[in-house]
Amino acid sequence: MLFDSSLRRELAGSFSATLVALVTIVVTITLIRVVGDASRSIFSPADVLVIMAFTVLSDAPTILSLSMFIAVTAVITRMYRDSEMVIWLGTGKNPVGLVKPVLLFAWPVLVTILVLATLVLPWSYGRIEDLRDKFEKRGEIARFEPGKFQESPNGDQVFFIETDGRKEASGRNVFLLSRSGDSEMVAAAKSGHLEEVDGTKYMVLDHGQRLQHSNSNNAVSLATFEKMGIRLNGGDTSVRNYAPTNSLTTLHLLADPTPRNQGELVWRGGMVVAAINLLLLALAAAGANPRVGSSTNFGFALLAFVVYFNCLILAKNGVETGQYTVLEVAAGLHGTVFVACMAWLLLRSGTWRRPLWSSAR
Repeated sequence: MLFDSSLRRELAGSFSATLVALVTIVVTITLIRVVGDASRSIFSPADVLVIMAFTVLSDAPTILSLSMFIAVTAVITRMYRDSEMVIWLGTGKNPVGLVKPVLLFAWPVLVTILVLATLVLPWSYGRIEDLRDKFEKRGEIARFEPGKFQESPNGDQVFFIETDGRKEASGRNVFLLSRSGDSEMVAAAKSGHLEEVDGTKYMVLDHGQRLQHSNSNNAVSLATFEKMGIRLNGGDTSVRNYAPTNSLTTLHLLADPTPRNQGELVWRGGMVVAAINLLLLALAAAGANPRVGSSTNFGFALLAFVVYFNCLILAKNGVETGQYTVLEVAAGLHGTVFVACMAWLLLRSGTWRRPLWSSAR
């Protein structure tokens, strides 16, 4: 009992510190990536923090799994290095006996990973797609960016404007290309500004020229104007009409077992199973060898984590393309890792006959 409580307490402290460090790193990397997407007009700059929060939330199962893996590896390695495990092994404990206290510590985290992977993950991806779709359907008014060529959502207008530094709703050196039916119109003006008439937004061009071209009879007309108004699109307010696989609910994936849906189920369920297998792998690989550096175990831990999750991604893609089935992934990947970890633990315990939940003699 003393061994179990002290081990769980130390695991909790190491897990909390590791989790804070990993969350800080992931938040920084995600913020840089989202800001880059916003600069390429994929997201609205005003939604950067919201999208960053949803992205970090969708990565939470992986962060929690890695935090547990590093915490178990660090704590057990320290106990071997400081000869604490020698004392406990002398009382009858063995490496297999560490499974029980580690699982007692990890079960709340494993339940959290299960909830995040099955419920929160599709919800967060759905909110990200909603923000992306809303930004793509914004009107021409919201698309105005000085010094950039902007295209309307339906592709019938392209405009360019330079700001004059005095008013946000006005600018100079305005260029506009508009298509309507079989005709095209190109207009260039010295200045322009936005006006609202009866709730409709217009771009009013001042002192410019307009070139009209008809594709039906190939007629071209050139005109000079003092003032010309162009009606702007107010934007599309319809809801998102597409649903990526990662934004579908788990119940929907189970009800419609297509290859793509099964691949997503393999990924969501695999994160939970991988978290359990990684705990066993950490127990089997933890140790201290004075002839090698103390960072060897951590290097192996990170390498094993990367390889395992990359194999999980490959398995997901294989199920989506029909190369594998869900049972083949469960038995071939997760089953193999589980059997290998348990065999490693039994070999380190020195006997194959001791029960899994062995107690101190």
